[in-house]
Amino acid sequence: MKALLAPPDPTGLKVIATNVVKHYGESDPSRPPVIRGLSLSITEGEWVALMGDSGSGKSTLLNLLAGIDTPNGGEISIGGESMIAKSEKERTLFRRKHMGFVFQFFNLFPTLSVLENVLLPARLLHFDKKQAKQQALSLLGEVGLFGKDHRFPSQLSGGEQQRVAIVRALIHRPRLILADEPTGSLDHDTGEGILALLKKLHQRDRPTIIMTTHSLDASLHAQRTIRIRDGQILPENQEFSH
Repeated sequence: MKALLAPPDPTGLKVIATNVVKHYGESDPSRPPVIRGLSLSITEGEWVALMGDSGSGKSTLLNLLAGIDTPNGGEISIGGESMIAKSEKERTLFRRKHMGFVFQFFNLFPTLSVLENVLLPARLLHFDKKQAKQQALSLLGEVGLFGKDHRFPSQLSGGEQQRVAIVRALIHRPRLILADEPTGSLDHDTGEGILALLKKLHQRDRPTIIMTTHSLDASLHAQRTIRIRDGQILPENQEFSH
């Protein structure tokens, strides 16, 4: 019996990081940690921008929150569940079920069509094929890609590819969306369109969104901005809101 696409949960997932430390190159003790005792709390359904320059640690933090990487110290809780206590397999299954990812460079499979790319998460979760296809086509139409489901990524513009990536991230109705520089490789107008789309979908389904960016303009679309420098949150800006 195939699983059906579940309706969106009324709230996203709460995200808590406590005294998180991450360092690479353990053979070189003089090398400073990438993340240095960082703590943050993001409420259910909140859209937060992690803002910082290149090398500030924001993408590393996103990978730690997702359980893609593991910290050297501290605790990370997603929806009340410890990501540290889970095995690698358990973290993978948790991500697959509850999270959606939007990357700067789209990460679409070039040999798969738009529809096939979008359906990947639903297939991994063994959703009903017919219902998943209907959902995918509906979302593609909603983001202005009606009739382009059989095209390949190379036949799309950068903005169109990013919209495909967003639909792929949303197809299984995730409660947490992690977006790593989703407009970083797009021109200003296309990037603004992507952010407007994310805002529309956030208002409708209320997932928690954590978006890394180095752009002030992009951060203004979020409900709150957390500024990171040298692997630490700047205390005076931790509660900066707009």
